Amino acid sequence: MRESILTIPVHEVFEPKEGCPICRMRDTVEQHICEYIMGAAMMEPDVRMETNQLGFCLTHFEMLMQQNNRLSLGLMLNSYLENARNNIFEKKSIFFSKNAKAKKSAGIENTCFVCSKVNWGIEHMLETVFTMYVKDGRFKNLFKAQQFVCVPHYNLLYARSMEKLQKADLADFQKALDTLVEEYVKQLNSDVNDFCNSFDYRNAGNLHKPEMEHVRSSIERSVEFLTGRKPRVK
Repeated sequence: MRESILTIPVHEVFEPKEGCPICRMRDTVEQHICEYIMGAAMMEPDVRMETNQLGFCLTHFEMLMQQNNRLSLGLMLNSYLENARNNIFEKKSIFFSKNAKAKKSAGIENTCFVCSKVNWGIEHMLETVFTMYVKDGRFKNLFKAQQFVCVPHYNLLYARSMEKLQKADLADFQKALDTLVEEYVKQLNSDVNDFCNSFDYRNAGNLHKPEMEHVRSSIERSVEFLTGRKPRVK
């Protein structure tokens, strides 16, 4: 299959064969979106209207704060809070009941500008993933050579494959997907078990041996596998 502007980004996230490729895809799109809205786009009226309406989730608030541009974030927050005051918390209207206020307020927890853009971007990239899996034998082998797919993205790929693939291709894809998850969760379970056993006095000191790195990291790797996010631990 000939490389194109659509296939190159997909190859780039699958080539490393470390961790979950869809997480890498999400991370790449997230970074682009965060840099975009913290730059000149922050002052574009249509972007500001969307951020005023959708806001941000905690994960993406933290990513925006890491951009080291607190003024841009402050300006967005200022207009977002003003919008929330005027249209939710301080709105006075006979047609706007307390129940309506509570319902609109609940939406603050459930919407995020970055999430909406990232989900849109991933959905379009997955279209290319399925096309490449069917038409490009090298990519199919690359997919099968991945380290693992995390649980949230296993569920996403499984659901989307049922919508996008024909019966014969679907069976092959889902078998490859299942194999990636089954093999990794088996190894991960073994590593966590070894981690727990390392606290037995009979195994004192074993955990700190160089060859036990995969056991020492098993807790963090388990969280990443189950949630699709690397835990931030100090």
